[in-house]
Amino acid sequence: MTNRYEEGMKARRRILGDAHVDRAEAAKTAFDAPFQELICEAAWGHVWASDGISDRERSMLTLALLAALGNFDEIPMHIRATARTGASPRDVLEAFQHVAIYAGVPRANHALKLAKATYAEMATDGEEPENG
Repeated sequence: MTNRYEEGMKARRRILGDAHVDRAEAAKTAFDAPFQELICEAAWGHVWASDGISDRERSMLTLALLAALGNFDEIPMHIRATARTGASPRDVLEAFQHVAIYAGVPRANHALKLAKATYAEMATDGEEPENG
């Protein structure tokens, strides 16, 4: 594995938590291992490991882009990550308001629905977001 992979794994664990990463690693197969390595190196090792912007800002950007592009499946995972990145529920709301104006109200509305459900699950599980 490359140094970029190792840096990516550190960033991935920092943002998503050990339990999430351990579950994902346990589910990895020979078929998807090359894809998982690519994601770890590119997304986590290049983008999330960069010190160009804060984890909070990167979290807000990621959520806005996921919503704007209609990639809703990963929104709950990244909402949960806000407990580690420092992006507050207000930050997330602000990001989704931008989505509403620049990418469409239906996408922002669906993203907000997912965020509300995930925050409720987090509260039930005792995972309070930053700046609750």
